[in-house]
Parts: sequence; C-alpha cells; structure tokens
Amino acid sequence: MTIPSGAKFKVGAVDLTVVNDGMFWQDAGAVFGLVPRLMWERVAPPMDERYRIPLGLNCLLLRSRGKTVLIETGVGGKPGDRDVATSADDGTLLTSLAAIGVAPADIDVVVNTHLHFDHCGWNTSVEVDGDGAEHFVPTFPNATYVINRTEWDEANHPNERTRATYLSRNLDPIADRLELIDGEHAITDELIFVPAPGHTAGHSTVVIRSGQEWGVYLGDMAQHQVQLERPPWISSFDTLPLVSLETKRKLMDECIEAGALVAYTHGAYPGVGRMTRTPEGFRKWVDEQPLGGTS
Repeated sequence: MTIPSGAKFKVGAVDLTVVNDGMFWQDAGAVFGLVPRLMWERVAPPMDERYRIPLGLNCLLLRSRGKTVLIETGVGGKPGDRDVATSADDGTLLTSLAAIGVAPADIDVVVNTHLHFDHCGWNTSVEVDGDGAEHFVPTFPNATYVINRTEWDEANHPNERTRATYLSRNLDPIADRLELIDGEHAITDELIFVPAPGHTAGHSTVVIRSGQEWGVYLGDMAQHQVQLERPPWISSFDTLPLVSLETKRKLMDECIEAGALVAYTHGAYPGVGRMTRTPEGFRKWVDEQPLGGTS
C-alpha cells in the first residue's frame, strides 16, 4: 500500500496541500466517548480484531507571504513512533513532502495545534553522530515551532492521564526553536493561530483568511466528521468536554455561515470539506473535492 498524498486546495490566494503520515489505529470506544456503540458503529469505519478504527494523519502544507508553513507532523519515524501506525514502507510525512518537491530544510514554520504524540511525532528525528551514537534532533532544521504556551507547559508537566501521549522525545530537541503563543497570533496576515480549547486546555486551530474567503484547520477538535455534525458527540480524549462542546458548536456554526473550507487531522484522507445545514436545520459535513494531486 502507498499512502495518498498531494491533494490541493485553495483559500483565496493561499495554496494548501494535504500531506500525509499514513494512518494510525485508535480504540473505537475511546474515540466516541460516552456515545453508545449502537449509535457510533453506524458511522464508524470497520474495527480491527482489537476493536480499533483507522484514523487519518492529515498534515497541511501552506504557502503564504513567502513562508512555507507545515501544520502538524503526524506520528513520526523514530523507534516506537509507528508501533500503532502504518508502516514507514507505505510512506510517511517526509516521503509525502518529497513527492511534492519539499525538503525538511524548506519549512519555515511548523505549527502544532497541540502536542499529543500523533500530532507532533515528526517534530524530531534520530541522527547518528560520528561516534555512532543516536540523538534526537529537530526534523525541520530551519523552522520555528509555533505552539500555545499553555499546551507546552502542560506537555512538559504531564499528569497520570496525559503522560502516555506527551513524549519528551518529541519536545526536548525543539525547546530552543519555539515561539510560544498566548492568545491569537499572526503567522502571516493570512494565517492566524487561534486558541480552540476543549481537546486540551491549550489546543489551537489555524484560521486562513485571504480575500473574501476563509478556511480553518481544526487539529483534534474532532476525530470523526460526525463529531462536527453533532457537537455533543465528544471524544473521551477531550480533557475539557463541556468546553469542547461549546468550542465546536460556535466554530461549526461560523463555518456554515461563511462557507469556510474545513480540514482536520483524523478524517479519511484528505480530511477536507465544508459544513452545511440541511433543510431540517441539522449540521452536515460535505467532502470537498481536491483541485489536484492525491497520487
């Protein structure tokens, strides 16, 4: 199997390409939280023998005002990173970038919506020095890493619930490359890093505004599109479930009003669509067809 890659979209003058770190498998019941299985199994992909469902690892490459910006970095390729994900032989984020002519050194800014292991694994890689010793180093040597300050603090001081997903090997090597953000932050005048708490206290989104068009990359606001259509369907991974409910409800209604392009990490590739409203008044996700790519 070769992972799909290179699906292209556009918001105003901003070019977007969905690059891919493959898939990973997550416990289905955990994804859907308190929603009864009788309800979620109607919409979820088939489970494997361990009751897990496949989730996408859709990362987003943008070019804006002369900057090359990468949002999210998947599960990574260090020892142990891909134990719950598709094999590196099937392709990873780095091969996905290479397929569109982008090298790690070309990335100016890496944005992590949050620091769970499946969103920041390729922040770092293994490098072997002249003595044969292995070290963790930043994968993108020229990039600044943009992260919410609250998220960084919580990732570096995990509790019993979060320590399995906040991994020092993804964090320590980039500590001197950080731009820690409080509140909203303009990466360029077209790309705005915006707090969107709920999944974690420091979870953020990236809003894309160009001309009269806008879009948003949701990060982990949802692991399945039905959670966007039905905001009360809240993942057990959301540390602030009632905050998550309000964040999703407000943002999805804004996206419907504006006709915004919406992208998120864990949808089936490329994970891009638009939120609409049915004649009966229900929220409805509609897949957006790429302009090109998906090789």
